[in-house]
Order: sequence, then C-alpha cells, then structure tokens
Amino acid sequence: MAITLYYFAPSPPARIALLAARAVGVDVDIKVVDLFNKEHLTPEFIKINPQHTIPTLDDNGFILWESRTIATYLVRQYGKDDTLYPKNPQLKALVDQRLYFDCDTLWPRIRAIGFPLIWLGETKISEKLRKSLNEAIGFLDKFLHGRKWLCGNNYTIADISILASLSSIVAVGWDISDYPNVKAWLESCKEIPGHDENQAGADAWGDLVRKNLEPGQL
Repeated sequence: MAITLYYFAPSPPARIALLAARAVGVDVDIKVVDLFNKEHLTPEFIKINPQHTIPTLDDNGFILWESRTIATYLVRQYGKDDTLYPKNPQLKALVDQRLYFDCDTLWPRIRAIGFPLIWLGETKISEKLRKSLNEAIGFLDKFLHGRKWLCGNNYTIADISILASLSSIVAVGWDISDYPNVKAWLESCKEIPGHDENQAGADAWGDLVRKNLEPGQL
C-alpha cells in the first residue's frame, strides 16, 4: 500500500512533510484537504485525525500528524543514511534545536502575521509583529554565519522545516536584504529535492496574505 499524505499546498507545515518525503525519495499519495472548504472538519477526516490538522500521514495504517514529527519519522523509517537527521548526539541536538526554533519562534511569528490576514480579514501588519519577525530572522542569520547549511555540511530536516516556513513570508514580499546569510542560504536551498513544489505552495500562501493587505504594508 502507498503512503498517504493529507496535504494543503499553501500550508507551510504541510510542505515540511512533503519536502521530507521528497528528500528521502519515498513515494507518497497526496490527498488534498481544502481548509477553506473545511474538508479537515468532515467526520471522515476527524476519524483519521481527531485534532483535524494538516499534514497527516497514513503509512499503511500508522497514522501520524505534526509536521516535524512526520519529517523525523520519514527520515528514520525510509532514509538511506543519517544525513538528514544525524545519529551523532551533538549534530542531532543541533538539528533538534533548529527544529524547535522553527516550531517555537520563527513559524509562530510568521503565522501571527499571516493568519489574521488570511482568515480574519485584517489588512495591516502591526509594528510589534514586524519587529518580532525581523528579530527571529536575525537569529537565523546569526545561526548561518560561516555556514552553507544550518547544521553540519549537509542539509537536514532543520533546513527543510525552516525553508517551508521562511519561504512563505518571503513570497509575501518580506524584505530580507538586511540578512545576507539568510539570502545565501535560501539560494542554497534550491538544491533540496521538492524545492519547486515548496515554492509553488509558498507563492500560494503569499498570494493569500497579500489579498487583504493594504498597500505600503511591506
């Protein structure tokens, strides 16, 4: 049986799971769940995932949700080696730290800008939210000082996770000119399998954010 990924392309977390699948080279059957049509709230989907979140993975009856958990599972289960999620305790800890940074700092600050614009009809970005996100991008720029990738000599699931998040706000038109290490890293990320699929989803998210955004907000 095929692995099924319940997916919505504009969703950055959903794209983390897809990028992880592409990176390990495992085939997934993508089932689109349209959040705007509330397909995640159908009885059929809630039976699969009571939290009704996207992405959700069905690996031959093994059901899993939370994007970064899906990514680590796919790498451990199907990865040909430990490049994407190292076994070395120090490298693994560094990857985990970057994943937690995305989960707890970067993505929540991006979401705090995008969610009200997409779902609540807001039209402006407050200065507080703007400064908060730029602070997080500044942290990322420091993480990348002297590095091509976030952890070690190869891209890992930390790069995959942060790429899905950051590419979304960049697609809105966010100015990252003050963060040269981040700009160089985004260019390097074109090497990651599934990059173009992720970019298409990021562009869709960017379009949704800009739809209600007043001119001059970026």
